[in-house]
Amino acid sequence: MKKYTLDREDTLLLMIDIQERLAPAIHNGDQIIEKNRILLTAMKELGMKVIHTEQYPKGLGNTLPQLAALIEGKPHEKVMFSAYNEEVRDDLFSSGKKNVLVTGMETHVCVFQTVRELLENHYKVFVLMDGVGSRTYENYRNALDLMQEMGAVITNVETVLFDLIKTAGTPDFKMISKLVK
Repeated sequence: MKKYTLDREDTLLLMIDIQERLAPAIHNGDQIIEKNRILLTAMKELGMKVIHTEQYPKGLGNTLPQLAALIEGKPHEKVMFSAYNEEVRDDLFSSGKKNVLVTGMETHVCVFQTVRELLENHYKVFVLMDGVGSRTYENYRNALDLMQEMGAVITNVETVLFDLIKTAGTPDFKMISKLVK
């Protein structure tokens, strides 16, 4: 069951390419953006690390402003589809964390290739199904199936947040409860 358990001390978020010119083309994009807003707000309140990337920002724009405002630090720019480039690899390694929550766009391209490389490099990967998206539902669904077959845990924002805090009746519980209502 350890594969399915999260703890704050060993977990970070990797948000991949939720950008200005890409997001409008994504199936259920508004819902995905809202789930990422909730997640980023909680990560900030819980003091947890967030790494984020931008795929070719000159062409696809920057991270959506409402999400970027919730993240400390600059995005890692990339042109490879996988976000597991040298800069992200170094950032992950220096964090010392082994559980990686993954959100972003597109599920069947950049998210898929990143998850594959994270798993190959012995990270425990949790793909938040309500925090990732593709232009078509079919590509989204296929990518989730493939990532699960590879060994990633397919989960959702609310399950992850409550697993990270573990206990009701705390200030963190109250904060999370307000966010997910």
